[in-house]
Amino acid sequence: MPELPEVETTRRGIAPLIIGLRVAELVLRTPKLRWPLDQQLCHRLPGLEVQAVERRAKYLLLRFATGTLILHLGMSGSLRVIPAETTENKHDHVDIIFTNGSCLRFT
Repeated sequence: MPELPEVETTRRGIAPLIIGLRVAELVLRTPKLRWPLDQQLCHRLPGLEVQAVERRAKYLLLRFATGTLILHLGMSGSLRVIPAETTENKHDHVDIIFTNGSCLRFT
């Protein structure tokens, strides 16, 4: 399980790459993670701009004008900012695709 330093390193790594970006699409490949993901997220996130990336304990918070998306890396999860056209792997669960063509991928 990622410890606090790894979670903070992840936050610092992705924040400058996604703050100010607007969500174009949310792709849920694995809706049954630890908690089921609400399919409405696919309709709620597009058009929203990432205003901040924060950390509270081992949770990462993506702040938007209308609310906050809470992420936990679980036992071995990771977040990567990659080109949106990058082919997904077996354990790539969620993509937040931005209007600039980049993607925040949760593995």
